[in-house]
Amino acid sequence: MDEIRRAVVEGKTSLGVELGSTRIKAVLIDESYSPIASGGHEWENRLVDGVWTYSLDDVWSGIQDSFHKLADDVRSRYGVPLTTTGSIGVSAMMHGYLAFGADERLLVPFRTWRNTMTEQAAAELTDLFRFNIPQRWSVAHLYQALLNAEEHTKRVSFITTLAGYVHWRLTDEKVLGVGDASGAFPVDGAAFAYNRRMLAEFDALAARKGFGRKLEDLLPRVLTAGENAGFLTEEGAKLLDPSGVLRAGIPFCPPEGDAGTGMVATNSVAERTGNVSAGTSIFAMIVLEKELSKALTEIDAVTTPAGKSVAMVHCNNCTSDLDAWLRLFREATELFGAAIDKSAFYDALYYKALEGDADCGGLLAYNYYGGEPITGLEQGRPLFARAPDGRFTLANFMRTLLFSAMGTLKLGMDILVGKEGVRLDRLLGHGGLFKTKGVGQRLMAAALNIPIATMDSAGEGGAWGAALLAAYTRLKREGETLETFLAERVFAENAGVSVEPDPQDVKGFEAFMERYVKGLAIEKAAIDSF
Repeated sequence: MDEIRRAVVEGKTSLGVELGSTRIKAVLIDESYSPIASGGHEWENRLVDGVWTYSLDDVWSGIQDSFHKLADDVRSRYGVPLTTTGSIGVSAMMHGYLAFGADERLLVPFRTWRNTMTEQAAAELTDLFRFNIPQRWSVAHLYQALLNAEEHTKRVSFITTLAGYVHWRLTDEKVLGVGDASGAFPVDGAAFAYNRRMLAEFDALAARKGFGRKLEDLLPRVLTAGENAGFLTEEGAKLLDPSGVLRAGIPFCPPEGDAGTGMVATNSVAERTGNVSAGTSIFAMIVLEKELSKALTEIDAVTTPAGKSVAMVHCNNCTSDLDAWLRLFREATELFGAAIDKSAFYDALYYKALEGDADCGGLLAYNYYGGEPITGLEQGRPLFARAPDGRFTLANFMRTLLFSAMGTLKLGMDILVGKEGVRLDRLLGHGGLFKTKGVGQRLMAAALNIPIATMDSAGEGGAWGAALLAAYTRLKREGETLETFLAERVFAENAGVSVEPDPQDVKGFEAFMERYVKGLAIEKAAIDSF
């Protein structure tokens, strides 16, 4: 306790802040890289005029609440105020579109990764670049706005991601970590910069639409893990901590997306390693030994925070429908006066899924709150279906919801591992789906037919990953790579607990997926009709 107290007072700590889809989290770590305090804030995206968005007021009220709770945690645990830290890292949900004018005012509401409104732009840019541009990438949103002749494109002077925006307001630096930058515009992995050929091709294309500025002038500067990305300004300190206790001058690491911090938090930044993050969305990140053979519309080509090539299978939908059903069930129990702890309630229903038939008893569900590009759907309709002879039990119902959360990821991973022959030794799972010990891990192993490992941090890895990147910037030794830093200093004694695929579960998931693929026509009909 005395050592931690001294580390807090002397600023020998690192702070990570992550803005996830449903939670904003702040984590403080000491020089042993262990979390010593935390604070969190719940929030939700909103569908406004057909656009999934968060307001910037909610961004800052959420960050301030998280930091306030973190500072209270420090004071209650260690009896000292949090006046400084050794370094800070910011992370947020990847991709999306935040466009600002010359007066630094937001021009249109934040368009998040969840939107599937840029199909035409993504297709045209993919053809132009000969490189897959997903719908949620920043450049796809900008070009779609040009195609739509949106008035704001005449005034845009800066485009960034959510992590880049928060970092900019705290440090006055318009930068992005290379991993997050690779979801704004394609990067050249060898140069750690935006791809110059594609920049020129975009500028020529946009000019024909009357757009007279160069894209490179609108994008944040690209930095790699370990580089200094600025310092907390006086204005930034007041934004983060309106009480005025936190002092300015703290150094920052480059801001990263949640995919990058998830890779760091699971030690998945070296070749043939990978992780699967399962929360509001679900995605797998595989660090490649060599580049993919061709552009694949189902696979994103991004990078680690250190710039290594990564194949990303990203699906827009994961636990939202599952959570909605569990809220309904909990409401039913409350009718009878039952007061069940939320974690215990979730655990009980997750474990019930393990009692179900391997193939879910013939039941079927789609968790599509939003569109899903991998299955070619621009919109979503949460849907449950069963045949009259289906084995409709609670266990099978819960297993179906969990399998549904993994179904689209399976389709993308089959392309990556089956057709492209990408090799990996195991995947490390993190995110809310893995909080109930052994359930999400076992079923994910069956879904992907790959060993799945988890660590104690499986439920809350992103903010810790941001703190680790901040610590790396501050504490790295001369010539020490991010891979070495994580493997030898952070995870030397924590490889996680691995679960092998159970053959019966694998066979059951294959049967479920046959039903799932055939049933996509039902989901399409629901979109057309409801």
